[in-house]
Amino acid sequence: MTPAYPLISDYATHFALVAPDREAVIFGEQRLTYPELSAQIEHCARALLAAGIKKGDRVATLCNPSIDYWVIFLATTSIGAVWLGVNPKYKLAECRYVLEDAKPKLLFVKPACEGRSSQDMVSAVQQDYPFIEQVVSLPEPTNSVSLSGTQPLSAFLSSGDSVSDQTLQQRQADTDRMDPALLVYTSGSTGKPKGALLSHYGLCFGAEVQNKHYQLKTPKVVCNFPINHVACVADTCCVNLVAGGTLVFQERFDPAQMLRAIEQERLTIVGGVPTMLLMLLEHPNFEHTDFSSVEMILWGGAALPLPTIKRLQKLAPRLMNVYGMTETAANTTYTSPDADLEELSETIGRPSPHMPCRIMDTEGNKCSVGEEGELQFKGDYLLLEYLNRPEATRDVYTKDGWLHTGDVGYWRDNGTISLVGRMSDMFKSGGYNVYPREIELLLETHPAIDMAAVVGVPDDRFQEVGAAFVQLKAGQRESAESLKTWCSDKLANYKVPKHIFIKESLPRLPVGKVDKVALKNSLTTSTKPTPQTVNE
Repeated sequence: MTPAYPLISDYATHFALVAPDREAVIFGEQRLTYPELSAQIEHCARALLAAGIKKGDRVATLCNPSIDYWVIFLATTSIGAVWLGVNPKYKLAECRYVLEDAKPKLLFVKPACEGRSSQDMVSAVQQDYPFIEQVVSLPEPTNSVSLSGTQPLSAFLSSGDSVSDQTLQQRQADTDRMDPALLVYTSGSTGKPKGALLSHYGLCFGAEVQNKHYQLKTPKVVCNFPINHVACVADTCCVNLVAGGTLVFQERFDPAQMLRAIEQERLTIVGGVPTMLLMLLEHPNFEHTDFSSVEMILWGGAALPLPTIKRLQKLAPRLMNVYGMTETAANTTYTSPDADLEELSETIGRPSPHMPCRIMDTEGNKCSVGEEGELQFKGDYLLLEYLNRPEATRDVYTKDGWLHTGDVGYWRDNGTISLVGRMSDMFKSGGYNVYPREIELLLETHPAIDMAAVVGVPDDRFQEVGAAFVQLKAGQRESAESLKTWCSDKLANYKVPKHIFIKESLPRLPVGKVDKVALKNSLTTSTKPTPQTVNE
């Protein structure tokens, strides 16, 4: 299976020709058809060439999900340059790390993001980063915010008028499908973030595979993930573009706004990490929202509790649980179109037939059914390399070319895969391997528990033991001792959390996942838990 077009931007050109009346993107009052989107991409690509952007140069963008972001991404990749998204929630130090590592030649920035001005970052760029030759300010709905030392987007775009058709077409022709298109920094849960370079082929191939499994003709979906995340660029935007669908941009996830879009825009797909779906179901407007247009609800990144899945089944004819990671450029496993509750709640489905998968033990042997090991994938669609990190690139692949995912799982009798947890999350308690996700899944079946997170913490006797952070459902009360007793009836003694903390809420990463680094950091030596429960 190969993508129909070599470059991800080619799909915009294709649908401008075959579906000229179809809406490609919606953002507030802005609505662009595919021909209008294609024209904006070409206009921006010319301006990038006028600015001296060469093949392989990095172009960074700091803003929320919007039409501007999408146009800049597609224009950048269409001329062989590499696009990088910067999360507007990043503090200055986080922005500095990404910019210093990627060394973009050009930076697009929104004047104000997440309630604060971008001026400090722009000033730091001008003072410390000579490799950034130009900073372009994206337009605001009003002129209330401006950035000194930047060029307005309108002036930047007008410079492209001097670039000839021949120059543009030559650069596009010189771009190969295996060239890098997207630079995504991993979350850095086990160290400093690494920049994964993903190719045009990876984005196109991955999107085509996903659309084969989705089986939707012209999808319409909200994009409200941060633009620095693969869930935004690849899993949502590129997948939708390859299908010729419609993207509805929202600057951030807001359950009320998303519920409104489901009804008003007649979305056909509703997706996100489990936290997002739970927040939709808990919102006061949920009961009054019309879901009749929704053909599929999907999630990834973590498991959903069984009661939640049962509620979602009443909203859409199809539910789907998917698995993927930054380095795979796409989801690689999918539950069946007619998946039952057991498959949806206990597995990540089956590997796509287009994406070879194996599960290997620590000795390098293939695992049999029920035997735990690391998931590994193989194919040209996988990441090209980690930027500036040849050793990390070497180590992420086996000697025979399979990608280490770091995720532990096992085959079930029917060919589906159940995840156990991350190899990096695993801890040893009294010599036994403990995978936190197994304990979390059990805790989340408790009728009083809304969400749980488990981390390993030092222990004088057992080297490490489990610490569970539990968020209860509204109106529920439980003690740590009762939860420990409940776990003891269902888990081997070395798996039972030795410390349980009952919290009002769990800290989140920008994409909605629980921030386990923050949880671990909260357990310092001076605050080592002696009581078995902490209520907040």
